[in-house]
Amino acid sequence: MMITGMHTVADIFCVGCGSIVGWKYEAAQERIQKYKEGKFILERFKVLGPDGSNYTVSQEARVGGSDADDA
Repeated sequence: MMITGMHTVADIFCVGCGSIVGWKYEAAQERIQKYKEGKFILERFKVLGPDGSNYTVSQEARVGGSDADDA
């Protein structure tokens, strides 16, 4: 349950460190919220450092595909 109603979500995690960095809306129960389905939220604080700078990521963590590559 979220402020905007009932949603089914899936966690998005960093393959480099394993932390959850956001979520993807899988389904919305209310018709007015259906536009969110398939969209995702990344929590800026978890993607960027607390001071707004980018975290350094090793080359191994950058290698890999995305869901779009599988489509």
